[in-house]
Amino acid sequence: MTALLSPDELEARLRDIGATRYHNLHPFHRRLHSGQCTLGEVQAWALNRYVYQACIPIKDASLIARCDDPALRREWRRRLADHDGTGQAGPGEADGGVARWLKLTDGLGLDREAVISQRYALPATRYAAQAYVQFVRERTLLEAVASSLTELFSPQIIGERVAGMLANYSYVTKETLAYFDKRPPQAKQDSDYALDYCKRHARTAEQQHAVMEALHFKCDVLWTMLDALEHAYGEEGHIPPRAFRPGQFPALPRND
Repeated sequence: MTALLSPDELEARLRDIGATRYHNLHPFHRRLHSGQCTLGEVQAWALNRYVYQACIPIKDASLIARCDDPALRREWRRRLADHDGTGQAGPGEADGGVARWLKLTDGLGLDREAVISQRYALPATRYAAQAYVQFVRERTLLEAVASSLTELFSPQIIGERVAGMLANYSYVTKETLAYFDKRPPQAKQDSDYALDYCKRHARTAEQQHAVMEALHFKCDVLWTMLDALEHAYGEEGHIPPRAFRPGQFPALPRND
């Protein structure tokens, strides 16, 4: 890439990456949304995805720690609070996205302590999440911001996920999926800011290329996590030692 793109051309390139590389295209997600996954596969998805959810506030704190722009720090502090909570939730309320994800794993019959420990997660899940945190710690601030741009595409996948899972799994309720209630507006606010930041600060062809590569990297992180789930819990079933096994926790009661 040698030619400098206009800001709108850069945005178009970024959106094209999402259209062709985002993990809503992955076969595992297609099966998850269409009701083709077993209870064990749904549990494995939620348990492994917790590892990623738990790493988000860590990578956000890493970005804040190396940022000398107060406006950017304020924006990322809001993200940190969205995921980690503020400590001000009322009785019975889940404070922050990480806590709401635990409501999801609770609703799927998973032991909360086991989920939080991450000891039953797939090795590839843990490595992918760690790679994301490391990327944000070590790459340029522009690349770190750009790696969050998958949120441009998350409202679409959330809509598909909620509708599909409610329609196809009798043990899934709106309360189980309450995590996703707040995410579409949060993701839009997050991605609007990050996209504008990248369009304003990627001033050379090399910087624009780095922004696009950062988004490619993040798409690869999310795709790798689903590859691992498909390999371990799909038709072939190659579950590594120590990882979660379907039936490991008590089965959920059926209401169909």
